[in-house]
Amino acid sequence: MPASIRHLRMFHALGRTNSVTRTAELCHVSQPAVTQAIGKLAKETGQVLFQRSPQGLFLTEAGEVLHHRASRALQRLDAAMADMAHEIRIQATWSQLTALIAVTEVENFTLAARRLGLSQPTVHRAAAMLEQAAGTMFFQRTAHGLITTRAGEQLAQAARLALAELSQADSDLAMLAGREVGRIVIGALPLSRSGWLPTAILAFRHQRPGFPIEIIDGRYDELLLGLRRGEIDLVLGALRLPSPIDDITQERLFDDEVVAVARAGHPLATARELRPEDTFRYPWVMPRKSTPIRGILDGFLAEAPKADVVETSSVIVLREILRASDYLGGLSRMQAEVEAQVLSILPIRLPNALRPIGVTTRAGWEPTRAQRDFLNLLRKTSVDLA
Repeated sequence: MPASIRHLRMFHALGRTNSVTRTAELCHVSQPAVTQAIGKLAKETGQVLFQRSPQGLFLTEAGEVLHHRASRALQRLDAAMADMAHEIRIQATWSQLTALIAVTEVENFTLAARRLGLSQPTVHRAAAMLEQAAGTMFFQRTAHGLITTRAGEQLAQAARLALAELSQADSDLAMLAGREVGRIVIGALPLSRSGWLPTAILAFRHQRPGFPIEIIDGRYDELLLGLRRGEIDLVLGALRLPSPIDDITQERLFDDEVVAVARAGHPLATARELRPEDTFRYPWVMPRKSTPIRGILDGFLAEAPKADVVETSSVIVLREILRASDYLGGLSRMQAEVEAQVLSILPIRLPNALRPIGVTTRAGWEPTRAQRDFLNLLRKTSVDLA
């Protein structure tokens, strides 16, 4: 668990005022309480955070790093707490906020307690104390179970991102001390797994042997949720234009073409040129309707009498259906070229088949040095694919 919110508020105030006396007044605590909080914070981080001068206490380099991250974390919390009772800013703890996060995600106190390894009464009490301090309800009981209120969702989301910010601070401080801690969590959409992402990972691990990287495969909506919650650092693959939500940033790195494919030896694979109607008599296997490839294929088949479609979110299932039948499908050209031994690209152009490919991050996200270096490698390796 990171440093207490109360101590972080004192540290943040001292970094701005350079005065223990003024900080004590702003935080409504005694001067010894401020001194004790800063000492505990320095011990927890293993860093000297302030240097003393005749003009007051001033942040060291390590103190500046932590102050920047703490400021961003507290801004997240304070924005979510703006319409709540003032007491929550003083009384809220990470334990209570962690309980709130767990309950909002599973909407059940018993399941949340199991996830946290705590008793159900402990989790219930933590949420109740947080509600009391906020002067508002975070949960409503209905005939269908527990529902999180808008205030509860907003505070849980702010707490997730505040915790992610403080985790970034740990990495930044370790870098100052000549160590590297932390990890990079990547949400990988199908195209990124075909060569671009593996190439960048190998280059990164050559520079930083042993640095932890976690790759999460999933649907776009699942990965986007993890990204927005601070559980994923960046998502790689097809961009959504226009952006589906305001709190993300999309960086376009190259374009990839969607092509029609069939198994090697398919009756259409040997043709020199195909017309759209040549494909209409065959069944198709397609990704889900919410994906860019599906939109391109639906446009192509709009004139078909009645498309016979199998829908799957699994590239592996799609590949195996194509390989074992006369079904047709659509893949990115990059993926189709990787599968060239078993799949053939059909000689027909799909309309509006270019898709923007790139990196999606949280709006305002500030990467650690390791994360920034990995992003630069992604940009560098994408040049060869452009």
